[in-house]
Amino acid sequence: MLQEIQFKLPSSTDPLYITRRGLEILNDPWLNKGTSFTPEERDTLGLEGLLPPFVADMEEQVQRVMENYWHHTDPLDKYTFLIGLADRNATLFYRVLMEHLEEMTPIMYTPTVGYACQQFGHLYRKNRGMYISLHDKGRIAEVLDNWPKDEVDIIVISDGSRILGLGDLGANGMGIPIGKLVLYVVGAGLHPDRTLPILLDVGTDNEELLNDPLYLGITHRRVHGDEFYEIADEFVQAATRRWPNVLIQWEDFTNDKAFPLLNRYRDEVLCFNDDIQGTGAVALAGLLAAMRIREEHLSDQRIVFCGAGSAAVGIADMICAGIADEHSMTTEEARKLVWMCDSRGLVTHGRESGVEEHKLPYAREEESAAELLEVVKRVRPTVLIGASGHAHTFTRDVVLEMHKHCEQPVIFALSNPTTKAECTAEEAYQWTGGKAIFASGSPFPPVRVEGRVKVPGQGNNMFIFPGVGLGGVVCGAEKITDEMFFTAAKTLAHMVTEEELRSGTIYPDLGKIRQISLAIAAAVCRLAWDEGLAKYAEPEDIRQYVRDCMYHPDYRPYVAE
Repeated sequence: MLQEIQFKLPSSTDPLYITRRGLEILNDPWLNKGTSFTPEERDTLGLEGLLPPFVADMEEQVQRVMENYWHHTDPLDKYTFLIGLADRNATLFYRVLMEHLEEMTPIMYTPTVGYACQQFGHLYRKNRGMYISLHDKGRIAEVLDNWPKDEVDIIVISDGSRILGLGDLGANGMGIPIGKLVLYVVGAGLHPDRTLPILLDVGTDNEELLNDPLYLGITHRRVHGDEFYEIADEFVQAATRRWPNVLIQWEDFTNDKAFPLLNRYRDEVLCFNDDIQGTGAVALAGLLAAMRIREEHLSDQRIVFCGAGSAAVGIADMICAGIADEHSMTTEEARKLVWMCDSRGLVTHGRESGVEEHKLPYAREEESAAELLEVVKRVRPTVLIGASGHAHTFTRDVVLEMHKHCEQPVIFALSNPTTKAECTAEEAYQWTGGKAIFASGSPFPPVRVEGRVKVPGQGNNMFIFPGVGLGGVVCGAEKITDEMFFTAAKTLAHMVTEEELRSGTIYPDLGKIRQISLAIAAAVCRLAWDEGLAKYAEPEDIRQYVRDCMYHPDYRPYVAE
């Protein structure tokens, strides 16, 4: 039976009744307004004399923050400055990010967050989120009870084993769940006080970290097999017992864990893996937009992948679903348009060492090829997708060979951070005379080529996961399905304007992220209600309901209690 709609956030005009006084308020980032406390609030809450007498509105506070922010030139210094602001005044932090989203997203997430993770133990100042380690096995429910919030809508959890393209960073990987949830808040309006970043510390095999005296994780070799899944099972049971409606996002697990975790829990609890499903959806959206530029169909393409991990397979699965949907063919038929390469070359059934399970659907019945250039010469691809984690894989020879047989080659260099991209935007445009349709995982600046300015698209998962997460939470979805991500991809592709396509970009302006997330969330809700997967009763106006569920960083009035 459907429940009455019960997801509701307080209005920014609803008063908040406060029992704390003085410095207790100022030292709590969720309560602190800094110089924006009104004279009445200062009087009744014991704040007089603890603040400068000037009463600032939020825009004046934002101006002061930005003046200080722009004094920093190093991206990591900017990251540290913003985290410091979040530790003092969370509401102001999110307002600043919302008003300067395009400028600050590369700071709070890729590429800068990768460097912050590498230095996490050395930059650590104040705890955010929770750590669950091997030492907590058998008592994870008790540990989760230490989290002070009774309402948690979303958890992002990582074991730090595959952080962006940087590899095993162990407990230093906590920067990723923290950063991801920041994007949920600014991108889709999940309430920050109802989000929870978690680092599942099952050890690390990173020798540098194991020998670093300032490393904050357990100095234990990473565990695998049954021991790993026992602690994962215990976490899922404990988390869903305490917060029955919580959405769990699996983040940055190695391939041998990412697929099994998703398949193990996807039909049991509300969860998804952004590296697999989110990456697949954002890539499909970009490819659909590229087809609008070329006036072609997905089924007309020959697609070569460089990389065969969770991201690559997730992208291939989503693209094949798109081809099958567009042309009423089977998924197996669609897979014949995909050639996948890993570190050993073209993935084929004839490998003596065998093929990993997640690659099997894309293994070819043909002669192998050791080099990407050899594959490109044989296949003559129209689409080249990089998810390898290795820079400079798309060499000049590879791109020129592709361009010989394709007037407007689609080149996606999706590995993060920027230093790991398979090629740069400038290289792709210069080598093709500006003809390439290019997208990357991390941002590249516009490029002038052949007298025109080309604006590279960024295949940022932020276009997808906030809206999917918001939709799943506010309708009370029982599970997140691949169809929801497929719907999200089509919704995103339709939001790219003709003007954006003419400039060569295949993704919409990131500054529109809230409108994008609203549209995706509404589409996800519509699908959930149509398929009987939503626990809450359907509202008359889904779009307005979703909009009403979105958090906006405003100061609420305080009343002394």
